[in-house]
Amino acid sequence: MTEQTADDEEASAPTPRMLAWVRNSAAYRLSRKMMTERELADAIARKAKQKFEGISESQLVILKSAAVEFGRQMHALDDASYAGIRTKSSARAGKSKRVIARKLMDKGVDRQIIDQALAEADDLQAALIFARKRAFGPFRRVERDEKQQAREFSAFARNGFSFEIGRKVMEMDRDEAQEALAIQPLG
Repeated sequence: MTEQTADDEEASAPTPRMLAWVRNSAAYRLSRKMMTERELADAIARKAKQKFEGISESQLVILKSAAVEFGRQMHALDDASYAGIRTKSSARAGKSKRVIARKLMDKGVDRQIIDQALAEADDLQAALIFARKRAFGPFRRVERDEKQQAREFSAFARNGFSFEIGRKVMEMDRDEAQEALAIQPLG
């Protein structure tokens, strides 16, 4: 029994080659793009299954945690800074807080970190940017009719903006909207 237990532990421990590979792979991935802890762990697990034939689940767990720990030690893996950067970038692109939060949750960022990152975001500012990009509301080039207005409200709703925010933007005139955009620069 004790021999089998020792063999099981030995088989479940990653080899030195695996550990060296996981450090190199994590460094390579993190040098190419910013990732969340979950994204890195998932990528390492996916590639380890391809690279190492017959790798056990316990070895995968150890490799994933080793990759995440290595990324933290190198100060290249930080979900809070990732969420902050993505939030500012997305808000400047005209994305609503709801859309930003959903994307960050999909990436595996903790809800508390998301809430902290979204604290500075302004949905009205993002909605104005969205309206300018799509030529809606105050940035409209043609006269507004009821059907067009309904489409514009629907687009705001589909992109995560509340009816109240959409209404505020739609009621602004062009000068007022441009002034609001100039007053509150994002990021």
